[in-house]
Amino acid sequence: MHGTRRVGVVLAVASALLLTGCTSDPLAEQYREGSGKNYIAGDGTISEFDEPQRGERIEFSGETVEGQRYDSADAEGDVQVVNFWYAGCAPCRAEAPILQDVSEAFADEGVSFVGVNVRDQAGTAASFEEKYGVTYPSILDVNSGEAQLAFSGPVPPAAVPTTIVLDQEGRVAARVLGQLDSASILESIIDQLLAEQA
Repeated sequence: MHGTRRVGVVLAVASALLLTGCTSDPLAEQYREGSGKNYIAGDGTISEFDEPQRGERIEFSGETVEGQRYDSADAEGDVQVVNFWYAGCAPCRAEAPILQDVSEAFADEGVSFVGVNVRDQAGTAASFEEKYGVTYPSILDVNSGEAQLAFSGPVPPAAVPTTIVLDQEGRVAARVLGQLDSASILESIIDQLLAEQA
């Protein structure tokens, strides 16, 4: 079991490094340091993209923790907040209440939240959601990797956690690479996107 887990961690790290692609990338340097974190953490870098820079619409889907089908097309016209996470990731645990609070604050304003769990099976993910009071859906992506693949273009998640915000047309408008330290960062990004359609 230990060996299997180690292989899984190595594969996850290798995948993250392939996505980052640059040897001077801080994520690659963190892996080489051998910190033993069992995840590649971002540094909280926030990237925002003006409309001409946002590229093509991102479409993704998958089975949720509850066994339902999630399709990003169902949230068409909303600002979509997509958080990449897994239960054993300490920064994911730290930011979970922030994400939940912001999801509640924007519940009636045309903003949708969805998680993409990159490592866990349903039972582990469900326990996390219950413990941290997370009520928005999460896709279980560990087996297929389809949701992660949909985001593997010019602005990949590249770390866990990562939060990507899509504009009302489903294009990448912002990415927070690493833990969200405060609700205000995400609220500001969402407010700006909502104002674009006002």
